[in-house]
Amino acid sequence: MNCFFDCFGKDASELKRKKLFLFDIDGTIYNDGVVFDGTIELLSKIKENKGKYVFLTNNSSKSVQDYVDRLLCLGIDVDYNSFCTSSQVTENYLKKKYKDSKVYCQGTKAFIQELKTNNINITTEVSDDVGVVVVGFDTELTSEKIRNTCQLLMRDVPFIATNKDLVCPVSFGYIPDCGSICMMIENATGRKPIYLGKPEKEMVEFVQDKFDFSADETVIIGDRLYTDILTGINSGITSICVLTGESCIDDIVKGEIKPTFTFESVKKILSIFQGDY
Repeated sequence: MNCFFDCFGKDASELKRKKLFLFDIDGTIYNDGVVFDGTIELLSKIKENKGKYVFLTNNSSKSVQDYVDRLLCLGIDVDYNSFCTSSQVTENYLKKKYKDSKVYCQGTKAFIQELKTNNINITTEVSDDVGVVVVGFDTELTSEKIRNTCQLLMRDVPFIATNKDLVCPVSFGYIPDCGSICMMIENATGRKPIYLGKPEKEMVEFVQDKFDFSADETVIIGDRLYTDILTGINSGITSICVLTGESCIDDIVKGEIKPTFTFESVKKILSIFQGDY
């Protein structure tokens, strides 16, 4: 069998046998709406191999339907079942833990509507009957929202956050993500949230159970070590770090979180399916 090597010279030929491909979105398949070379071709090859691809995203600023519409417009073949988002994980968590509570939400209109549509009792106002505070990645953040959140967190109420990502990649670099927003709130209130989404293994297990794939058949591809790659480690699955987003080679060499394989981009992963090795 021919060998296929990653950036560190590791033989990654086993990837051709994988069937469930879990992709991060921002910084992995596109950046600020620009699709990276090889993405569409790789997804097509996965389908030709009778595999399945699902996008795992910690970005709660958009609804699942927003992602479906966006990726379809970019020429990527997806439907509602092609996604597992931190919004969905948060919704499930709230239903299990706080189904009868009023939930204050600091997030985008899309995130708030997603929770409301799934029968979560949401408010965006400070009130005495708020039982839980939820913070998401908010691209519509205002000082009033932050003030309200801090005021509520002075009470003894649970504090939940959709994800711990520090930054979100954009065309000119990065902007603060949910983790950075929560650090600001923590500095003001002394309250640290329970983080959901990646790197928790529940996202992976949810998709594996839904589509009936084993851990041996599953691989996760992403650009962040402390979310995407740590998700793979926590889930006991193969992980791939691509260098088109937040992480660089030095981060991998010097850091404690190590991916199974490392590639410059998803286009390099495509090579194994094309026999270009």
